[in-house]
Parts: sequence; structure tokens; C-alpha cells
Amino acid sequence: MPEPGAAPRRSPQGVPYTELQHIVNADGQHLFCRYWEPAGPPRALVFIAHGAGEHSGPYNEMAQRLKDLSLLVFSHDHVGHGQSEGERMIVKEFQVYIRDSLQHIDLMKSRHPDLPVFIVGHSMGGAISILTACERPGDFVGVVLIAPMVQLNPESATPFKVFVAKILNHMLPSLALGSIESKWISRDKKQVEAYDADELNYHGRLRVSFGMQLMVAADRIEREIPSINWPFLLLHGDTDKICDIRGSIMMYDRVPSSDKKFEIYKGGYHALHHDLPEVAESVLKEVTSWISERLPAMTTEQQQGL
Repeated sequence: MPEPGAAPRRSPQGVPYTELQHIVNADGQHLFCRYWEPAGPPRALVFIAHGAGEHSGPYNEMAQRLKDLSLLVFSHDHVGHGQSEGERMIVKEFQVYIRDSLQHIDLMKSRHPDLPVFIVGHSMGGAISILTACERPGDFVGVVLIAPMVQLNPESATPFKVFVAKILNHMLPSLALGSIESKWISRDKKQVEAYDADELNYHGRLRVSFGMQLMVAADRIEREIPSINWPFLLLHGDTDKICDIRGSIMMYDRVPSSDKKFEIYKGGYHALHHDLPEVAESVLKEVTSWISERLPAMTTEQQQGL
């Protein structure tokens, strides 16, 4: 509780958290939250994990589609992203993202204890989704992965470069590396312009320490893959220059799960849900239909709420 007379905590944009939907994580940091609630009783919960450098806002269209299926969709801006607290694009360990996701999921499950839970993750959010599901494999009915970060690009993560990165991380953790090139986000110029104009996105350079945490996540995923048995839908563009499709191919081939599906979008860039209009529409239909197929039968009360 804040001390009497203390100024309210504010988002990085200066808005008091008393005016924003939020949760407070285990480190006492305020995380901005979004909720898309159906008019009637929800049939399931869907948690959306956004990618590196972006925030939960751009998932509104996908969330609305899922809401139209009577699903309760929720998300938050990860630490150091969007309207959440934390130094921009800095995380002490990748596990923080997973821990915060489980905290938010547990909160929603406590309010809706009988509902099945799905996760949708894009890019780094895909890595978060994979590792979150691996920590609680029995808790999730299905996981949707859109261009997930499964492994780092082999050309940019050679043994020598990894060795150098580890040394730099020890000596100069704040050293700036390259930035996310927005031109590879989508083939739709309007989407690229919207990404560039969005002040809640991070447009700066990535630090060595952040890159190391992505390496840690990729290593963990590789170790977890032989034991993954939960259902998943994997979508990836074969021209993705941000998250290498070879990681998705490797995951699909090696995961023992009996309920898995992989769709490759020819020519598709990174954010398939924001790629060319026909691709984005195809992705939204694929995601909603895959989740719909795994929903329990509607109760009379839910049917009346439609």
C-alpha cells in the first residue's frame, strides 16, 4: 500500500496507475493490463503474450475476434514495455516474463475457475508462451504460436558470437546492439507506418544483456521440446527475417505432442496477423477456428448470452 500522502505511481507516459487497469508483480512493478470481456458468460480464457519492443494494444483486432466467440481475452504489457513499469527493454532474467504471465493467468483463473485456458503468443511472446505452458503443462487446453522465437538465427548466434556476447554481457551489459527493423514487420506499408508511429513501441537499440536473456530462453526451449505434449498451432512466414522459421520447423518436427499443426505462409513477414490484408485475415480465421475446435460444448446459459 502506498504511504499516506505519497504521490500515485505513474506509467512511463505519466498516467497514474489508479486510472489504468493493472496488476502489481512480485517485484512491486505495475503492469498495464487489457481485457476484452464478452457480453455473456465466457466459454474460455485466452491470454495474449506480445513480442519484444511492442505492447498489448496491437492485438485488439485478434482479441475482438476471440471475444466474439464468447472468450474472455486478457493481456498485459511486459515489464519494460508499453505502459508498464521497468527500464525499457531490460529484464533481470527471462523468467520474470513467465512468472508475471502465470500470475495474471492465475488471477483470471481464480475468478473463472472452471474455464479452460489458452495462450496466444507472438515473437518473443511465443517463447514466453512455450515456457509458460512448459511450467504448467496440465493447465492449458492449447497454445497458439505466431512466428515464435524458438531459436536465434544461426548466422547471428554462431559459437564465436555467443562467446563474445557472454564476455560483453559480463563487462558491458548496457552496450547497445542493433534495433528491430520495422520494414521486416509486415509487407503492408500501412502496418509498418503504424508500428513506427506508435509511441508505445520501443524504437531504440537492444542491449547485450537483453540479447543474452533471449539466448537463455532459446536454450531452455530446446531442452523442453522433447517433453512437450500440449496441443499447439504454429504459424510462420517463410520470409521472416526477425524470428527464424527454422526454429519453428525444428519445434514441430521434434515435439512429441499428438495434437500439433503447422501452417507456413509463403512470402509472409514477421507479424503475420498484421501482414498483407488477405494473410492477416487468414491468420485470424486460422487462430479462431483452431481454438473453437477445442472449446467445450456451450452451456444453456452461454447460449443465451450470445
